Amino acid sequence: MKKYILILTLLISVFASCKKDDNFNADTQAAKDEADIQAYLKANPSINATKDANGVYYQVITAGTGANPTGANTVTVNYTGKLLNGSQFDAGTGFSANLAGGVIKGWTLGIPHGKVGGRLLLIIPSVLAYGNTSPGAGIPKNSVLVFTIDILGIK
Repeated sequence: MKKYILILTLLISVFASCKKDDNFNADTQAAKDEADIQAYLKANPSINATKDANGVYYQVITAGTGANPTGANTVTVNYTGKLLNGSQFDAGTGFSANLAGGVIKGWTLGIPHGKVGGRLLLIIPSVLAYGNTSPGAGIPKNSVLVFTIDILGIK
């Protein structure tokens, strides 16, 4: 009998730890992200970003040459990642990223707007970044992310 109580207790603990955030509403968050992005663009008139069909805002700062990467390519990039308030949470040089996996969806969808030798600005809504979770590194959950990306190479 003790064995069954122990198993039942463990199962209840596992299911309780998987409880969803009942206060989260994806539609409300998407509207908030859009409002925050519009406020950011208004406060930064030098940014002339375009919203693509996937919801990623992008600006080609430097055009680059050659082919555009696809979501199946691996790219080598230099990048800086910031929050909308300007605080930097990450940066990398010579970073190799497989766009088919291992990066946020916003990179997979946004980087193909650039070419080798080019520089992109990506503004990525939270749903295409880390969503309703915080990966740590100073990125709160539901954060819109801003990346400046130099595309160095495509494989």
